[in-house]
Amino acid sequence: YKKARAGQIANFTGISSPYEAPVSPEIRVDTTRESPEAAAERIVETIMGTWSPVI
Repeated sequence: YKKARAGQIANFTGISSPYEAPVSPEIRVDTTRESPEAAAERIVETIMGTWSPVI
């Protein structure tokens, strides 16, 4: 972040380039409603379901 704020990194999301929220995210994590552990578990389950081959 320091380099981005100093202008050493161009198009850095949130600093010199705006954050663009996805229109249709595959997963949404609300850290006000679930623990970091539960959120991480749900993320891993989603990734494994998407990227793991069916055996």
